[in-house]
Amino acid sequence: MSTIFLFLFTAKILVSFPVKIAFPYLLNREIHKIAIFRQYSAHIALLFKSFSAYIHDRSIYWGGQKHFFARKQLRVSQNYSFSGGGTIMAMMTTPAVKTLANGAKYWEHTYDSFFVKTYVPANDLDGQINNYSFRAPLLLVFEEEHMSEEDAVRFAERTGLAKIAASYDTSVLFIYPTCEGGWDKAQQSLYADIISEIKMIVEYEDGFVTNNDFFTRTFKGYFIRGAIFRADIYSYGKSADYVAGNLLTTLNGEYLWGPGEITPAMCSMEGLSVKPVVDRKDIAILSAGNSPEINEAFKDSKHLLIKDKAEYEADFKAFVRKFKMWCGHIEYEPDFEELGMTEDAGCVEVTTSPRNIRYKDQPTHKVGYFAYYNDHIMDTSPAPLVVGFHGGGDSSMYLTYVAGWWEICHRYNFLFVSIENHMDVPASEAIQVIEHLKKRYNIDAKRIYATGFSMGSGKTWDMYQEYPDVFAGLMPASALFPIKDNPFGLSLGDQGLNMNVSVPIFYSGGERSPLVELPKHGESGLDRIKYLAKVNKLEKNFENISFENKDDWENPVYGIYGDEVEKVHDESRGSTLTVNYFKSTDGVVRTALASINDQIHECRHHTCENAWKFVSKFSLDNK
Repeated sequence: MSTIFLFLFTAKILVSFPVKIAFPYLLNREIHKIAIFRQYSAHIALLFKSFSAYIHDRSIYWGGQKHFFARKQLRVSQNYSFSGGGTIMAMMTTPAVKTLANGAKYWEHTYDSFFVKTYVPANDLDGQINNYSFRAPLLLVFEEEHMSEEDAVRFAERTGLAKIAASYDTSVLFIYPTCEGGWDKAQQSLYADIISEIKMIVEYEDGFVTNNDFFTRTFKGYFIRGAIFRADIYSYGKSADYVAGNLLTTLNGEYLWGPGEITPAMCSMEGLSVKPVVDRKDIAILSAGNSPEINEAFKDSKHLLIKDKAEYEADFKAFVRKFKMWCGHIEYEPDFEELGMTEDAGCVEVTTSPRNIRYKDQPTHKVGYFAYYNDHIMDTSPAPLVVGFHGGGDSSMYLTYVAGWWEICHRYNFLFVSIENHMDVPASEAIQVIEHLKKRYNIDAKRIYATGFSMGSGKTWDMYQEYPDVFAGLMPASALFPIKDNPFGLSLGDQGLNMNVSVPIFYSGGERSPLVELPKHGESGLDRIKYLAKVNKLEKNFENISFENKDDWENPVYGIYGDEVEKVHDESRGSTLTVNYFKSTDGVVRTALASINDQIHECRHHTCENAWKFVSKFSLDNK
């Protein structure tokens, strides 16, 4: 088990906490809401206190963060420390970016312990609309000798690493130690120093991101953009010797949300002169041009490719791209071509809603999405559609890959489309996206569903509140947004709020979450369930359930047990999904309220699959 969290990124707490402090891009653009933040500061303190008991859980599903304040409103922080990985010395001024003759971008920087040259190849991807960062490899070239700019660019282009980077809208990073003696004298901690300067923040440009700390209102600096759980190291001669002697083991440092495991996913070593010390057998190893004696040391490695000569593009496609080191465990990327699946990137221009804060001065704006489906699924008949809304601060691929929706749509034969940056896409604009999808794909209009995690749960509840006639079923997860004085959407009493159209729903939340995911966590959560019970016309009466009397509830999680209760064991996590099924007054069971006994703030594959099994029974004809 890996230790991931000593603290959690404030951004993800904010964007997931279902009270008025939670919507970071609104806070970014409407600074007067700081007063609301101060009003709820006690809740934040309680939140941090609650999290302290869970810092060793390796599976919390949280990622990057948004920009919260304009830089002019922030104090500048020069450096800061974290346990387990040294001192972070972020760039405090924007790097001097050069545009090269081939359209690529280039910049370099000297940190305390290493030099970095960043080469951002030109590409035809619009990464601001369709974010590839979750799947993009972190291409780290450990130079044997300190290269010039020209040599580094030539190397990236000649080897094909530039082409690989361009296909994912990412960079090639060239690393060399600053210490006297170069790789011969470099310490193991050098790798932690490198990783601490890399962050996967949603908004970026030219291979770097800006990091602002919401709570302390400090500018934390500019960081190299990259997914550290996809660290692919290419090393040669002396740098390969450094990797072989220092990095083939469990490494700790600054992970996505705080201190955690930063073990690389893949290490390519070429021209080794020392026998490798292989402590971690799950790290993917690419051994190129090494002697049989050297390769013998790799014999117990679980993922091994031995070659006389590296073929970068071919090796990446056949081997390197398969692996990511997610929270200390090697995971395997799907090969969609092999699976008979398609991953489509798309975008649509929508008419800007009056409720859109970010694009309020534009009549239209683009919305990106990624679609996943089995090949030929729509050739002869229309397919069901599930629209996904990611967690705040994440990208669409987080929901697709971490929650496993790509695998669920593959197994159950439906079209899954995850919308990018949906927090800048109000409900009416999301409906425009769906109308576009109906034109692009052969979709069964009577079988359209939606799901979402955390802030995406809020958007899914928006669909329930504002467009109940569009959806055959909904699957919000891990956030019961307030129905009274809702800061994110319609509230009780607002015109247009759905009060009578029942929609099949499977809601799930973590029983150990410090957030309001279940009625037992807060009165606003109970209010949301009371609203659902009224609109879905449940036979059982929630109106008499009081949060003040929760210690006396018959069901300690939801207050009332369902007409039927099912417990489904999740073997992959050793946990139990408890589902309360409630009958409506017309005799139809269209409401499922679930909880997971050991879950904090996550979106698990097992729960998503069971949610789909339930809602997929419904269509607009029988909901």
